[in-house]
Formats: sequence, C-alpha cells, structure tokens
Amino acid sequence: MSRVIAFLKKDAMLAVSLAAAIFSLFLTPPSVALFKDIDWHTLGTLLMMLCVLEGFKQENIFRPLIRLSTHFSTQAGLSLFLIFGVFFTSMFVTNDVSLLIFVPLTILLFRGEKKEHYILPVISMENIAAIRGSLLMPFGSPQNLFLYSQSGISAPHFMLHMSPLCLMSAVLLILFVFVLYRKDRKELIRIDQKEVAGEWKKEGRVRRIAYLSLFVLVLLTIVTRTKYWPFAVGIVLLVIAIVDLNLFTKVDYVLLVTFFCFFIFSSQVASNPGISAFLKKAVAGHEYFWAIGLSQVISNVPASIVLYPFSENFSGLIYGADTAGLCSLIGSLASVINYRIYVREYPGKGKDFIKTFTLISWAFFAIVVIPGWLLSHWPFF
Repeated sequence: MSRVIAFLKKDAMLAVSLAAAIFSLFLTPPSVALFKDIDWHTLGTLLMMLCVLEGFKQENIFRPLIRLSTHFSTQAGLSLFLIFGVFFTSMFVTNDVSLLIFVPLTILLFRGEKKEHYILPVISMENIAAIRGSLLMPFGSPQNLFLYSQSGISAPHFMLHMSPLCLMSAVLLILFVFVLYRKDRKELIRIDQKEVAGEWKKEGRVRRIAYLSLFVLVLLTIVTRTKYWPFAVGIVLLVIAIVDLNLFTKVDYVLLVTFFCFFIFSSQVASNPGISAFLKKAVAGHEYFWAIGLSQVISNVPASIVLYPFSENFSGLIYGADTAGLCSLIGSLASVINYRIYVREYPGKGKDFIKTFTLISWAFFAIVVIPGWLLSHWPFF
C-alpha cells in the first residue's frame, strides 16, 4: 500500500483522474453504455504513439537533430535552435516528447558551457514552444488528438484553423529570445559534438528502421481516420514485440491510464441528468474560458474530455485547451514533465522553476489570450 501511495504522489494527475473516476461511479451507477462511451480509438492511437516514441528515445533516433545544435557558436543562436527544435518537433512527436528530448539537452549544453543562468528562461520558453507549436497538428498534443478524432474534420482544415495561433506564437518566441539576450546577442559558446550527440550502434539499425516505419503508420492512421485502426494497433504491438520485446517495460503508461479514467468520469458525469443540464447551460457559449479555467484544476487533457459533451463551439474549446497550458504548471501535462526534468537535475530548486516559468508564461499568455478568444469565434464547421 505504501508503494501505491508513493506512486500516486509522484503522479498527481493519475491520482486525480483515478479519484474522479471512482467518485463518478458512485455519482451515477455504471451501465453497459459506459463501455461504449469510452473512446477506444483515441486510447489505441495513444498507445501506438507512446510505444513508438519510446522506441525513438531508446534508439536515439533524434541524433541528427541533436548534432545540429553543436554547429551554433552564439548563445542566442543556440537558444533559438533549441526553442524552435521543440516548436517544430512537438507538431509530430507530441509536446511532452519534444520536451523530453530538448530540455535535458539544453541543461547539458548550458551546464557544460557555464551558462546555467540561462537554463530556466530558455526551458520556460521551450515549454511555451511545446504548447504552441503542437497546437498546429491533430496529433501534436493529447487534447488535440482527442478533439480531432471527435470532430470529423480533415487534417488540412484543422491545420488551417490552428495556423494563426501557431504563427503568432512563433513570432512572439523570437521576440522573447531577443529580449533575453538584449545585452549581448553575440555571446559565444562552443560545444563538443561527440559528447552531446552520441553514436548510433550498428545492431540498432533494424530497430530504428522499424520505429520510423511504425511512426509513419501511426500518422497515416490518425490523419485518414481509418476504421481499420485496430489492425494498426496490432501491427505496431507485433512489430515491437519482434524487434524489442523489452521496450514494453519502458513505456510510460500513466498518460494512457489517466485518459481512461477521465473517459469514465466524463461519461458518468454526462449520464447524470442534473450535472449534465448544469454543465450544458454553463459551458455552451463560454467554452474558451471554461477550458482555460478548468485546465488549471485538472489540466487541459482531462478538461477537454470532460467539457466536450457539453460544448457547442468547438473552436472555443480547442483554442482554450491549447492556451490553458500558459497559465500555470498544472494547466498542461507537458509543463509538469518539464518541471520534473528540471528538479531531477536541480533538487530543491522547484520554486525557482515555478517563479521563472510563471513570469514568462503569463507574459506570453497576456499577449495571446485575447487574440485566441477572438479566433474562437471562427467556426471550424
């Protein structure tokens, strides 16, 4: 029991989702409809992504991208590369994975060059880059993946609606970097390529090809919305079992279980006549600010799942969910991951992270919140 409690303390979002699911089962007696209400398609797609991207990490598939970082000679140039490395990779490998790649790299590079005073502001901007870059693609973040699967719109149409926020965020990030290095934009830095990028092992070549091929399969499955997605899940799991069975023990299933619990919570809440009537009346027409507000309590992924059944304005819901991560640490699971990475390297400095993160994120949020609200009146359908 003590181990279970310790695990739940470590993964607070999992504990919240589990408690919410259990509470909802008492709130509304479960029925056969509960099994049907769970979005197995999203869960299956998420499982594929988690497994394949874990393979990417294990086989250092991002090595060519990491090697590029060693070619920058100025601190400002390197920071822009790292921040926009997160910005663009988050569109394809999800925002949390992009942070898992670039935040440890940022700490390694800056620490090695005695530039540690830049770490907190840069990884805070990387956090913003992950949240705002990932919003462009249907598979850039878990909440986008869920809402896209529910919407029925095409991937190009989705990207068209998300592109103004994405482009605006890119411009703002460049301005933020210029402000950070306003005193010396040509401050020099020198990096050892071998120390940072590592090497590819010959025996891992088959696994690298397999994971890249499976990644393409996952993207095609998401974009085409094929009804044969269970076969895609089966193929992914079978290939991984053949090339590296041990990978399944390294996959972080917490996000998957969290999704499952909040699907139960959302279904049970929607099935309760009193609560359902209240939320439908309260949320409809105010989706943007409801998504931002509720995300500060339960994070933007579960907030999207809970609010979707009661929303009439899809634009407001998705724009709000993709803006919510800028308000507080709890607003996005990606921010929590960033925090964990930092305090693992710098124990006892969690308050410093929260202070810098909040200052920079709120400055960004204050600029984009109104344009996001105005865009939320642009109907997706």
